[in-house]
Amino acid sequence: MRILFTSLASYGHLYPLLPLASAARDAGHDVVYATGPGFHPTLEKAGLEPVTAGLTLHEAFGLLFAGDTRSRYEVPEAELNEAIGKAFGRLLPTRFMTDLAPLLAEREPDLVVYEMGNPGGAFAAHQAGIPAIAHGFGRVSSGGPMDHISEQLGVFAAELGLDGDTRFFWGQPFVDICPPSVQAPEFAAGARRVPLRPVGWSEPGDLPPGVEGRDRGRPLVYLTLGTTGASQAHLLTSALRGLASLDADVLVATGPAVDVAALGEVPSNVRLEAWVPQSELLPHVDLVVHHGGSGTTLGAFAAGAPQLLMPQGADQFTNADAVVGAGAGAKLIGDELTTEAVRETAGRLLADRAVADVVRGLAEEVAGMPSPEEVAAQLPQYG
Repeated sequence: MRILFTSLASYGHLYPLLPLASAARDAGHDVVYATGPGFHPTLEKAGLEPVTAGLTLHEAFGLLFAGDTRSRYEVPEAELNEAIGKAFGRLLPTRFMTDLAPLLAEREPDLVVYEMGNPGGAFAAHQAGIPAIAHGFGRVSSGGPMDHISEQLGVFAAELGLDGDTRFFWGQPFVDICPPSVQAPEFAAGARRVPLRPVGWSEPGDLPPGVEGRDRGRPLVYLTLGTTGASQAHLLTSALRGLASLDADVLVATGPAVDVAALGEVPSNVRLEAWVPQSELLPHVDLVVHHGGSGTTLGAFAAGAPQLLMPQGADQFTNADAVVGAGAGAKLIGDELTTEAVRETAGRLLADRAVADVVRGLAEEVAGMPSPEEVAAQLPQYG
């Protein structure tokens, strides 16, 4: 079977698809992966054939804000949400659809697996008469910018003659890596879900010294604000100071968007790393303090770790709400996010046995979901 996978060129959009794409390849299928060239080395390391398609998020927003000298945080929320709707609902899908058309004609895949943030894959497959299924990267949220995206996609899909509810991906099967107990109830009830265990994916690498084989009697707290430009050094600094005052070790992944020098001197119980193999690290940590990105949220579920979320944008707020609603952690938003609040909340979560019971149950729920190999075996029925 010939399968084309496609996603936006972003860690949080591409990594979630790699376990299934790799399992499909290992099952003997002919797999090709279409995304931006910046992630081709990652695909090659994973043993997948990359091809170029689409714009990057930076390129898309660069077109929408051409000549605009304001920073992201100076753009009014309403204007930003409208731009997000245009970017994800029209600009990115159009470019991916255009780039994928000749590739589909040349490769003649039996099935297109498109990441939920890249509906251009669905549109290109529809125009070529090829079956398609969506693949999630986390909880399917609504509200705020998501409603702007859905509105734009609904108009675009109607223009192309693609019938069905945009919110449920036009009735196409949806590979859902979110544990059912924390998935949005409306989506869980209305979508054609194909459950898949969320399996973390990281660039190969060694864990920082002292993580493996450490004394589990002393807590290890992991702090990250993700890989996007929304990560802000002052937020990381505030959280870091609060965590450093705990009787715990703190490992901070600063990511590509933060200048480590801007963080200044750090206490002896804090270790700064530009990058860590997160999927390998999470089973070793006792608390995850993060921005609410889907990959980190699901990874913490799978690892059975409590979470303290500090959401900054996009679906991070609804992810935080889901974690709090499940009893698996806490959130700090806006003015709540102070050094003292981080210290107090993190300390409480580390000691809370009720939270420990909830996250243990979530880890068991994730472990019981179908593996990538099991779902890869189902793919021929959709082609």
